[in-house]
Amino acid sequence: MTDQGREPGALFGVAEVTGLSMVPALRHRDQLLVHYGARLRPGDVAVLRHPLQQDLMIVKRLVERRDGGWWVLGDNSDAEVVDSRAFGVVPGELVLGRVRARYRPIRAGRQRSAGVLLSWLVSAVRPVLAERSVSRRLRAR
Repeated sequence: MTDQGREPGALFGVAEVTGLSMVPALRHRDQLLVHYGARLRPGDVAVLRHPLQQDLMIVKRLVERRDGGWWVLGDNSDAEVVDSRAFGVVPGELVLGRVRARYRPIRAGRQRSAGVLLSWLVSAVRPVLAERSVSRRLRAR
């Protein structure tokens, strides 16, 4: 994941997804609208610093609050494990912000008429919703 647009002190920024760990909610190359400093709850998708490599930002679903921080998981169980199953609880100060929306980049070379932009807006921009049943499923296992 790359952070593409956060000014110091800004409440919102843009990040890009790299990889498949959050499929189907997020796909490789999706652009994310990140709300930095937002209130976090279990089920939210968040941008965080990798606890073992803090110059690397990752996007994961917050499953539950535990002693010492957040337990986080990727949505794609078939992807390589790069979540709390590999590195444990993520300290709260490493969770940077909540993902509010995702959008797919408009294809290069396409005409930018009002109709094309409206079509892109309707088909490519989606809110990223919290999955409230995630923590209950984890406890049920």
